[in-house]
Parts: sequence; structure tokens; C-alpha cells
Amino acid sequence: MDVHRVYNSNQMDYDIDHANPKLEKMLPCNEDRLDSGLDSLKEDEYNIIVKEMESMNMAAAGPTRSDSNNEPWKQEVTEDGDTFLHLAIIHEATEQVIQMISLSRNDPFLNIQNNQRQTALHLAVIMDQPQVVDKLLRANADPQLVDDSGNTPLHIACKKGSLSCFSVLTQVFPSHLPSILTTPNYSGHNCLHLASIHGFLSLVENLLKLGADVDAPEQCNGRTALHLAVDLQNPALSSEIRQQLYTLTAQELRVLPESESEESDGDALSEDDEMYDDIQLVGHK
Repeated sequence: MDVHRVYNSNQMDYDIDHANPKLEKMLPCNEDRLDSGLDSLKEDEYNIIVKEMESMNMAAAGPTRSDSNNEPWKQEVTEDGDTFLHLAIIHEATEQVIQMISLSRNDPFLNIQNNQRQTALHLAVIMDQPQVVDKLLRANADPQLVDDSGNTPLHIACKKGSLSCFSVLTQVFPSHLPSILTTPNYSGHNCLHLASIHGFLSLVENLLKLGADVDAPEQCNGRTALHLAVDLQNPALSSEIRQQLYTLTAQELRVLPESESEESDGDALSEDDEMYDDIQLVGHK
């Protein structure tokens, strides 16, 4: 299954990643890549993996079994750094996923990161599997680990617009929320910025209720969630988000900041006007 294709097909109609050139210029940081690289996995290789997963003798194991951490299936890793758990989530082998999670409670196996530093929890959000997200969290998977773009699973849920995964991530053991909500990814965006950029009003509302800082500037251009909402392509949606954010935004942050380029352009124009002020055309000044 092509994870990148699944991610793109689940975007809402008003996703503005490539529809608004103005916004793209405003956000020069590289776009986060959310696929796992496994779309290149050959069908015969996948079938072999499935057979190996089905043949795993996991039923007899229990949470108190002393050698459960040394099961052979926990040691297998693909060239992309993916474990059987990663693969089972990507290929929606839910039964095997639940079995592996139940046998790995409090086990570092749950937090193994692939070559893109994605954990099983990251992939469960990308694949929009809230049941798996819930099972992983209750088995003590770490929701604060970041992938190679600096995204926690909650960042991905906010960017992808997955309300179901967002709900699970914020309701199951919410003690990590304050830290996650204030943490920017490597593009400089926190969860509220991502929800605002992509126009997910329900997520914006929920993030504000959870205590997200509406005045926090993003690190690419120093703009707040309100500024990002104003630049959305969809005027109606932008208006709704702006109304939600405006009353909560500090007065001095409500005006869009002037860029250095705009200021320098203004200076250049004034100098040009002065330079050519005395030019004569056909004998007239």
C-alpha cells in the first residue's frame, strides 16, 4: 500500500499545500514528508512478510513472560528500518497489530523508529487508525518522539486533519500535552499553526480549548496562527478561523508584520524617484 498516496487522498478539499503560491512563498521551509518509504515494497516481499507474521506463535505468550522481549519477530527489521509492527500498521493487518501491541506493553519495541524516525504511533496516525493509536498509547508508546521532520504524532494529526486520531492522542494520558503543544517541528510550526495553515477549524477550536498559545509565532516568518489563517485560500473558512482567533490574540499581534523585503523595496523606490527627479524629456523637466 502506498502510504504517501493514502495520506494525499485523505486531505480535505480546502488543503492549500499547492493551491496558494502566496502562502508557499510565505512558508519557505521544506514540506514535511509523511510516507514511510515502503511504497516501493515488492508484492512478493510483502507476501513473505505476511506469512511470517501469520506464522508467529504469539498466542501462548503473556505479559509476564520473561523472554517476551526477545521474541524473534521483534528483532526483524527491513532495510527501511521498519519492524513487523510498522509493516502490519501500514498494510492494515489489524489483528496482528493488536497481538503485537498486547505482547509489548512497556517494551521499547513499541518506540523503535524507522529510517525516517517514524514510530508505530506515527504510522498509525498517518494511516488514520485511531483504534491502534489508542492501543499503542495504553501500552505506553511514547507520544513525544519526533520523526525526521520534527513532528510528533499529534503534529501529524493536526496537519492531516484526522479528528479521530487527534481525539485519542489528546484524551488518553494527556499529561504530555503541554509540552507537545508548545513544541515546533523542524519547519517551525506547532500544532496550532499546522491546523490553521491547513484550514481545520474543528482542530483549531479544540487546540484552543486545550490551552494552545494563540500568540505563539511560527519560526519561519514569525507569524501567529491568526496571521496564517488570514492567508488561507478559502475566504469563508479563513473568516471562521479568524473570528475564533481574533478575540484571543493580543492587540499588538493582530496586525500583519511588515517584511524586510517590503521595507527595502520602499526605500529603493524613494531613492529612484529622487535620482530621476531632474530628467528632462523633450525639453521639459
